[in-house]
Amino acid sequence: MKVVIQRVSRASVTVDEKITGEIKKGILVLAGFEDADTIEDIRWISNKIVNMRLFNDENGVMNKSIKDIDGNILLVSQFTLYASTKKGNRPSYIKASKSDIAIPLYEATISQLQTDAGKKIETGIFGADMQVELLNDGPVTIVMDSKNRE
Repeated sequence: MKVVIQRVSRASVTVDEKITGEIKKGILVLAGFEDADTIEDIRWISNKIVNMRLFNDENGVMNKSIKDIDGNILLVSQFTLYASTKKGNRPSYIKASKSDIAIPLYEATISQLQTDAGKKIETGIFGADMQVELLNDGPVTIVMDSKNRE
């Protein structure tokens, strides 16, 4: 599982001119899945997301987590995180899971994040043509791959 985590002042996802998910201060998470992903990958990533200290304390040091600031999370599926650009100029997405595998992983990620964060997670719509709007705060952007955790 690969994720891109962005600290945001605000973020939203629009599908067919309708906002499907929207947050104020918090974290936008772009998530991609591969067939080898397991519930353990999801648990590890979720724990990192909710406990990672990305927000400033009173001294301006990134010492607070999303839980500490009672911030929100917007989760958006993004298979293009598994793009292979080794050959030619057209990316290949062969490593990205197809819908039958990715949708259950995406839904499990939503559930795990809600459990770990203790609140509702805002989302996009899996597989839809989405417009994602964000105001990156910092900018702070973290890239993680659950296969690189050891």
